[in-house]
Amino acid sequence: MPHDDSSASRRKGTAPKRRPPQPGPSTAPQPGPSTAPKQEPRQQKRFRPGTKALMEIRKYQKSTELLLRKGPFARLVREVCQSITDETRRWQVYALMALQEASEAFLVRLFADANLCAIHAKRVTIFPRDIQLARRIRGIDSL
Repeated sequence: MPHDDSSASRRKGTAPKRRPPQPGPSTAPQPGPSTAPKQEPRQQKRFRPGTKALMEIRKYQKSTELLLRKGPFARLVREVCQSITDETRRWQVYALMALQEASEAFLVRLFADANLCAIHAKRVTIFPRDIQLARRIRGIDSL
Protein backbone atom coordinates (compact mmCIF):
# COMPACT_ATOMS: atom_id res chain seq x y z
CA MET A 1 0.00 0.00 0.00
CA PRO A 2 1.56 3.38 -0.98
CA HIS A 3 2.42 5.75 1.82
CA ASP A 4 1.34 9.39 1.85
CA ASP A 5 4.17 11.42 3.38
CA SER A 6 1.90 14.05 4.90
CA SER A 7 -0.30 11.52 6.70
CA ALA A 8 2.73 9.55 7.89
CA SER A 9 4.32 12.68 9.37
CA ARG A 10 1.11 13.46 11.24
CA ARG A 11 0.96 10.02 12.75
CA LYS A 12 4.49 10.35 14.10
CA GLY A 13 3.58 13.60 15.82
CA THR A 14 5.55 15.97 13.61
CA ALA A 15 3.90 19.07 12.23
CA PRO A 16 3.16 19.24 8.50
CA LYS A 17 5.40 21.46 6.38
CA ARG A 18 4.14 25.01 6.01
CA ARG A 19 4.25 27.05 2.81
CA PRO A 20 6.41 30.15 2.83
CA PRO A 21 4.33 33.36 3.02
CA GLN A 22 3.40 34.82 -0.35
CA PRO A 23 4.04 38.51 -0.88
CA GLY A 24 0.63 40.14 -0.86
CA PRO A 25 -1.24 43.10 0.53
CA SER A 26 -0.67 42.02 4.15
CA THR A 27 3.12 41.62 3.81
CA ALA A 28 3.64 44.65 1.55
CA PRO A 29 5.75 47.44 3.04
CA GLN A 30 3.70 50.09 4.80
CA PRO A 31 3.67 53.52 3.12
CA GLY A 32 5.60 56.28 4.82
CA PRO A 33 4.04 59.38 6.32
CA SER A 34 4.60 61.36 3.11
CA THR A 35 2.41 59.09 0.92
CA ALA A 36 -1.31 58.88 1.59
CA PRO A 37 -2.80 55.36 1.58
CA LYS A 38 -5.29 54.63 -1.18
CA GLN A 39 -8.83 54.07 0.01
CA GLU A 40 -10.37 51.25 -2.00
CA PRO A 41 -14.17 51.20 -2.06
CA ARG A 42 -15.46 48.34 0.00
CA GLN A 43 -17.40 45.83 -2.07
CA GLN A 44 -20.98 45.15 -1.01
CA LYS A 45 -21.98 41.63 -0.07
CA ARG A 46 -23.35 39.71 -3.03
CA PHE A 47 -26.41 37.65 -2.18
CA ARG A 48 -27.46 34.58 -4.10
CA PRO A 49 -30.42 35.07 -6.46
CA GLY A 50 -33.68 35.18 -4.55
CA THR A 51 -32.15 35.74 -1.12
CA LYS A 52 -32.64 39.49 -1.18
CA ALA A 53 -36.25 39.07 -2.34
CA LEU A 54 -36.96 36.73 0.57
CA MET A 55 -35.39 39.22 2.98
CA GLU A 56 -37.64 41.97 1.60
CA ILE A 57 -40.71 39.73 1.90
CA ARG A 58 -39.94 39.03 5.57
CA LYS A 59 -39.30 42.73 6.21
CA TYR A 60 -42.59 43.88 4.70
CA GLN A 61 -44.55 41.08 6.38
CA LYS A 62 -43.31 42.25 9.78
CA SER A 63 -44.02 45.92 9.14
CA THR A 64 -47.35 47.72 9.36
CA GLU A 65 -46.55 51.00 7.60
CA LEU A 66 -48.18 51.90 4.30
CA LEU A 67 -46.22 50.94 1.20
CA LEU A 68 -47.55 53.60 -1.18
CA ARG A 69 -46.47 57.20 -0.65
CA LYS A 70 -49.27 59.36 0.74
CA GLY A 71 -48.83 62.35 -1.59
CA PRO A 72 -49.05 60.54 -4.93
CA PHE A 73 -51.94 58.41 -3.64
CA ALA A 74 -53.87 61.52 -2.54
CA ARG A 75 -53.29 63.16 -5.94
CA LEU A 76 -54.54 60.01 -7.68
CA VAL A 77 -57.69 59.92 -5.54
CA ARG A 78 -58.38 63.58 -6.23
CA GLU A 79 -57.81 63.09 -9.96
CA VAL A 80 -60.20 60.12 -10.09
CA CYS A 81 -62.77 62.06 -8.05
CA GLN A 82 -62.47 65.04 -10.39
CA SER A 83 -62.90 62.83 -13.46
CA ILE A 84 -66.19 61.53 -12.03
CA THR A 85 -67.62 64.95 -11.10
CA ASP A 86 -66.85 68.43 -12.39
CA GLU A 87 -66.68 69.90 -8.88
CA THR A 88 -63.49 69.83 -6.86
CA ARG A 89 -64.11 67.88 -3.66
CA ARG A 90 -62.12 68.19 -0.47
CA TRP A 91 -60.88 65.08 1.32
CA GLN A 92 -60.19 64.61 5.02
CA VAL A 93 -56.79 63.18 5.85
CA TYR A 94 -58.37 60.26 7.71
CA ALA A 95 -60.60 59.48 4.73
CA LEU A 96 -57.57 59.31 2.44
CA MET A 97 -55.71 57.14 4.97
CA ALA A 98 -58.66 54.74 5.24
CA LEU A 99 -58.93 54.53 1.46
CA GLN A 100 -55.21 53.87 1.17
CA GLU A 101 -55.32 51.13 3.85
CA ALA A 102 -58.18 49.42 2.03
CA SER A 103 -56.44 49.78 -1.36
CA GLU A 104 -53.20 48.29 -0.11
CA ALA A 105 -54.99 45.41 1.62
CA PHE A 106 -56.86 44.70 -1.64
CA LEU A 107 -53.63 44.75 -3.67
CA VAL A 108 -51.72 42.55 -1.24
CA ARG A 109 -54.47 39.91 -1.31
CA LEU A 110 -54.68 40.13 -5.10
CA PHE A 111 -50.93 39.61 -5.47
CA ALA A 112 -51.03 36.71 -3.01
CA ASP A 113 -53.75 35.03 -5.10
CA ALA A 114 -51.83 35.78 -8.31
CA ASN A 115 -48.75 34.22 -6.73
CA LEU A 116 -50.74 31.05 -6.02
CA CYS A 117 -51.82 31.01 -9.67
CA ALA A 118 -48.20 31.31 -10.78
CA ILE A 119 -47.11 28.54 -8.42
CA HIS A 120 -49.92 26.33 -9.75
CA ALA A 121 -48.51 26.88 -13.24
CA LYS A 122 -45.07 25.79 -11.89
CA ARG A 123 -43.63 29.30 -12.20
CA VAL A 124 -42.15 31.73 -9.71
CA THR A 125 -42.83 34.86 -11.77
CA ILE A 126 -46.22 36.55 -11.68
CA PHE A 127 -47.58 37.36 -15.12
CA PRO A 128 -50.52 39.67 -15.92
CA ARG A 129 -52.56 36.59 -16.78
CA ASP A 130 -52.13 35.39 -13.17
CA ILE A 131 -53.63 38.62 -11.86
CA GLN A 132 -56.46 38.40 -14.39
CA LEU A 133 -57.19 34.81 -13.35
CA ALA A 134 -57.15 35.75 -9.65
CA ARG A 135 -59.63 38.56 -10.35
CA ARG A 136 -61.90 36.25 -12.36
CA ILE A 137 -61.90 33.59 -9.64
CA ARG A 138 -62.71 36.22 -7.02
CA GLY A 139 -65.54 37.58 -9.14
CA ILE A 140 -64.23 41.14 -9.32
CA ASP A 141 -63.66 41.15 -13.05
CA SER A 142 -65.99 44.09 -13.53
CA LEU A 143 -63.70 46.50 -11.61
